Amino acid sequence: MESSEIRRLRRALLAWYAVARRDLPWRRTSEPYRIWLSEVMLQQTRAAAAAPYYQRFLERFPNVEALAAAPEQDVLALWAGLGYYTRARLLHRAAQQVASLGRFPDDYDSIRALPGVGDYTAAAVASIAFAQPHAVLDGNVARLLSRLTAESGIISLPATRARLQATASLLLDPKAPGAFNQAMMELGATVCLPRVPLCNSCPLQASCSAYQTGRQAELPVKAPRKPFHSALRELLLIRRRGAILFRQLSPSSPRLAGFWELPERASLPDALRLRLLGSFPHTIVQTRYECQVWEATLPSAPAGLRWIDLRRFSEFPVSTISKKALKIAGI
Repeated sequence: MESSEIRRLRRALLAWYAVARRDLPWRRTSEPYRIWLSEVMLQQTRAAAAAPYYQRFLERFPNVEALAAAPEQDVLALWAGLGYYTRARLLHRAAQQVASLGRFPDDYDSIRALPGVGDYTAAAVASIAFAQPHAVLDGNVARLLSRLTAESGIISLPATRARLQATASLLLDPKAPGAFNQAMMELGATVCLPRVPLCNSCPLQASCSAYQTGRQAELPVKAPRKPFHSALRELLLIRRRGAILFRQLSPSSPRLAGFWELPERASLPDALRLRLLGSFPHTIVQTRYECQVWEATLPSAPAGLRWIDLRRFSEFPVSTISKKALKIAGI
């Protein structure tokens, strides 16, 4: 693009953002801790789903020192339901590192060095909190730029991402990097949608190569999907005097280390299944599970399992699949 077209694009985008942006809680601040928290939560999570978690987190951990001082179990319990729990563990570790420094790092490289922080998050925090000219490239921005430039490469490939990152950096308004980055993300999230983009509402329509050639539905180019597998999980609901039997996942569990979940039939061969309470589907990566919830009894609880009183339920990080099962049981 020529410099004059880039300037027009910047003006059009920022003017659109000034009137069309959603009123999200993290847009009412430039405090780096709050910006960083929101960006971690927004990884793989829609804004509407992240907003209530963001508010609850700030009530419980109003600053990075409070988060750093909290036990990991408290952090995971508050995060439960957002998924991708490694984010919460790395967030906690990074908070402890920031607290030991005595201040939040204020440049891209130092932010990037924090546990769990990648290129995108570092650019977002540096630009929004510190007005530094670093362009973001999240999924929404990548989709937007692939259509804007009619990018023909598979969007997940490193070479394609590098070209899109270069374009993002070229277009970035150095005078308002935070607002420009947020405008790009907002446009991708609300207008340049994955399946049916709202091209007639787009301020960049005149500059969009995909729109000019009618290729919006074809872009971005995605890699072929891997096939899904099916599996059965039989979850056991075993009660005793107002408590329910749970097992804690191993610290080596790749996704839910330290979380608590209902035991499964395969791990408790002595359990007697009484009746099927219901079932529900649950997908993890490329596996679609049919989850059956059985009311059951057990002569005695083996070592490693724990009775959790329902009155203390909120104190424990419980897996999403177990929360779904408890809901089936009316708990």
